Amino acid sequence: MAKGSVVVRSERCKGCAFCVEFCPPRVLGLSAAFNAKGYHVPELIDPEKCTGCDLCGMYCPDFAIHGYRFPKPSVAAPPPEEVTETAVS
Repeated sequence: MAKGSVVVRSERCKGCAFCVEFCPPRVLGLSAAFNAKGYHVPELIDPEKCTGCDLCGMYCPDFAIHGYRFPKPSVAAPPPEEVTETAVS
């Protein structure tokens, strides 16, 4: 199950591939498609392994990509225990 994902702003990307190189779980690759500038942009090749660590965004010199983590599901509080009254003699 994926813990996070990435957002790529393809119009900012210059295809340097720093994000691909430094991705710890190796979930990024350069796409076969080109952006308007003629560069290959990154894409998620294995989205289920993405941790959302944002290392891709930290290394990107053009702020063209950033990672984010999905919110953890909240754990509901257990129901309060029933209080039963007992008669005292």
